[in-house]
Amino acid sequence: MNVLFVASECAPFVKTGGLADVIGSVPKALEQLDNTVKILIPAYPALKDWIKHGDLLLELEDLFGGPARVYSVRAKGLNLLLLEAAHLFDRKGTIYLDEEGYDWEDNAIRFGALSLIGAKIGLDGIGGWKPDVINAHDWQAGLVPVYLRQSGRKAPPVVMTIHNIAFQGLFDGALRGPLGLSSGLFTPDGFEYWGHIGYLKGGIAMADKITTVSPTYAEELLTPEFGMGLEGLLRSRQSDLTGILNGIDLDIWNPETDKALTKTFTAKTLKRKAANRTRVEEKFGLASNPDAPLFCVISRLTTQKGLDLLLKSIPTLIKRGARLAVLGTGDKKLEDDYRAMADRFPESVSVEIGYDEELSHMLQGGSDAILIPSRFEPCGLTQLYGLRYGTIPVVARTGGLADTVIDANSAALTASCATGIQFSPITIETLEKAINRTCDLFKEPKHWRVMMRRAMEQEVGWDHSAKLYKQLFSSLIEERAD
Repeated sequence: MNVLFVASECAPFVKTGGLADVIGSVPKALEQLDNTVKILIPAYPALKDWIKHGDLLLELEDLFGGPARVYSVRAKGLNLLLLEAAHLFDRKGTIYLDEEGYDWEDNAIRFGALSLIGAKIGLDGIGGWKPDVINAHDWQAGLVPVYLRQSGRKAPPVVMTIHNIAFQGLFDGALRGPLGLSSGLFTPDGFEYWGHIGYLKGGIAMADKITTVSPTYAEELLTPEFGMGLEGLLRSRQSDLTGILNGIDLDIWNPETDKALTKTFTAKTLKRKAANRTRVEEKFGLASNPDAPLFCVISRLTTQKGLDLLLKSIPTLIKRGARLAVLGTGDKKLEDDYRAMADRFPESVSVEIGYDEELSHMLQGGSDAILIPSRFEPCGLTQLYGLRYGTIPVVARTGGLADTVIDANSAALTASCATGIQFSPITIETLEKAINRTCDLFKEPKHWRVMMRRAMEQEVGWDHSAKLYKQLFSSLIEERAD
């Protein structure tokens, strides 16, 4: 089976969040199940050097204002199709934002181009290869099924995957012309959303099937609280919506081989983790306290992630003798507030604004617990990394966090099956209770060690979920053949 992924980012080449990690790992798991997967992504500056090692498969004189080429590259175990269009993607700033931190004014055109090329490959193939099914990811690829629909040609089926419905890709309806979109599909049943072009809405409306990244999030999306205005459309397509839990790359995230750690360890050699804890304390300038946990946060600093709630709960954490190491970037006010908290309590709180992959591995390997108080969380990956490294997740009971962490209630502790701490509703009070529960459990070494081992034994890779994707893709191909 040939599968085309269309996405805006892919780890380890270019990454702003969990989407990149997923795109960089699912294809590997699918290829182990005898599929061929190619990933279409833009050739951002970080990917330009890889083009030198690629084969030119497609040339266009004009793609929304400039020439474009598509190169095939085998890199880091992945088959990439790199869309080179300098006028759209070769620029400073980030892949979505300019140097001032604002959305690129032409994001609609940039990712419309990505979708258009994805649709073209679906219809015509590329380099003698043609996909049997297309998997479009998030709003940046949301127009793939729209372009396919309006072509009027026989096309492969499309699966639209929602990684976070909060980001929908809404743009001025007047861009229909420049984007080459059919006015006949600019309707409430198509890609129109309150007079705007809805990239994600179009994808949801016109894809053959829809997936999202956890079973609980799939249920939540049907409600006004989580559906972000698209809950009605999703309810109308409920029979086509499936929640398939994300996984992680077990080769990259492996405490037994991780070069970012001072000492590698396994579930049978947990004592070795202490050296990593010491390194984190030294790196972040935190006081040592063997009687209280070292918490970490590895996250975008936003209210969605509940980090405004955590900010107000830090005094409770400090009162228990615990420490907090924060790695992330995001809302400028939250960044400043966390810096101020670190200045106020330098031995208890330390903040690194930015993102560093090696440092994130170090934190997972050396912290005792990871805090994830998200108001909503489609799946979440940092709790999966925490489980893998025996770093106990303390999570809000929502989305994929609810699906992946077993709460350390009395029954779970008695049965020795707990893997973390859950709390709800998502408030300052319940978060503080969760922090206190974590500190109390940390003072019970027997329970804590069992919980660490159970966490590390959890299945957090892609084996099971990749099989579900393959089954979904295969069923669509069979239906189309009938």
